[in-house]
Amino acid sequence: MLGKYDLMAFVSTAEPAKARAFYEGTLGLAVLASDDYGVTYDVNGRRLRLSFVQELKPAPYSVLCWVVPEIRGVIAALTVKEVVLERYEWMQQDVHGVWTAPDGTQVAWFKDPDGNVLSLAQFVS
Repeated sequence: MLGKYDLMAFVSTAEPAKARAFYEGTLGLAVLASDDYGVTYDVNGRRLRLSFVQELKPAPYSVLCWVVPEIRGVIAALTVKEVVLERYEWMQQDVHGVWTAPDGTQVAWFKDPDGNVLSLAQFVS
């Protein structure tokens, strides 16, 4: 029933100034609208709402994922902007922080200033 409608993603922040600097400056997202409760960004034609909250307990798993055509190139660009890739002891990751799933999908993780886990994925074509 809902599959025919657009989906808007949400991520929360308890530190709006830091989060805005990250999502706008570091990740390069364009602002569509902002108000006292949050900011809405354009992400390749989809909307991402950064909601301002009083307190936040980040989930220990990825809450947003960008599907990219060439993961190592995107990692290099993020690294230049001082984004640190997450390393997980229990997972075999390459020197770039990329884990390769059994089906060949490549995934890497990083965090926003609030500790929300974000990810990149390159699917096998």
